[in-house]
Amino acid sequence: MRTSFRRSPPRQPPKPGAQKHLERPSAQDIYEQVANNARQELGRSSVSLAISGFAGGIFMGLSALGNAIAVAMLTPPGGAPSSAALFVGKMFYPLGFIVVILGRSQLFTENTLYPVALVLAEKNHFWNTMRLWAVVLSFNVLGALAFATLATRTHALPGPSLQALAQLGLEAAHHPAATIFWSGVMGGWIIATVAWLVSGSHSITGSVMIIWMLAFVVGLGNFAHSIATAGEVFSPILIGVAPWSIFLHWFLPAVAGNICGGVGMVTLLEYGQVVVGGDAQAEAIPAPEKIESDERQKDERVAA
Repeated sequence: MRTSFRRSPPRQPPKPGAQKHLERPSAQDIYEQVANNARQELGRSSVSLAISGFAGGIFMGLSALGNAIAVAMLTPPGGAPSSAALFVGKMFYPLGFIVVILGRSQLFTENTLYPVALVLAEKNHFWNTMRLWAVVLSFNVLGALAFATLATRTHALPGPSLQALAQLGLEAAHHPAATIFWSGVMGGWIIATVAWLVSGSHSITGSVMIIWMLAFVVGLGNFAHSIATAGEVFSPILIGVAPWSIFLHWFLPAVAGNICGGVGMVTLLEYGQVVVGGDAQAEAIPAPEKIESDERQKDERVAA
């Protein structure tokens, strides 16, 4: 007796704008995407990295810009900003991160995750990673300086907004080096976590929400970020209310903290759970229906 099979109707193409129902990616899936991103970044020329890094530094100025404008608008003339004004200002802090990460510009703290993950996995690319770090960090800082120059040496910003921007820089830099370092560890940890989670996101909307929520925490905690905060710290220097030495006092411990936070607290831990912890070889426990189906097929083969 022949068994007839009815062909299933062809799948209809998804409607424009329809939400895709995709499985949650495993840690191994995210790790593979991170490694692919790393290969793309390490394959770029130094000139390409420099241009992208410079653009990233300028775009990160949006974080300081949005924050300063909001604080200035909510602060009465001659008064000190209230807690509510500062809170609202921090809501605009993620702007630079959203633009840079989704626009695929180079950001130094993202690169504490991608290439290091590949170096650990393949025991290779160390000097290429050092080249990438040196180029991206240098041109991120130059981009931040270009933003601060535009904001302070022109009439682009009204006086209250410029004053708020300079005050943000003074507050960020006037801490002991140890405080800046540990603040940088927190900032590097959170932004490297953003890079990890965005690599596993299926949609632009999801990526925006991830970036906004976690970068908002960085701003709310005033955690040191070697690029986002650099534009703020340059501002009081360029208007002549702080010496140039204040930048190095802030920048060096901030970079060290960002590296330790990004590499130590995210890359090593995620690498550990995927590779050392055996997630790459892990198999899901079969569902009960699958077990019954496998047993039924086995019985049928035996009976035949």
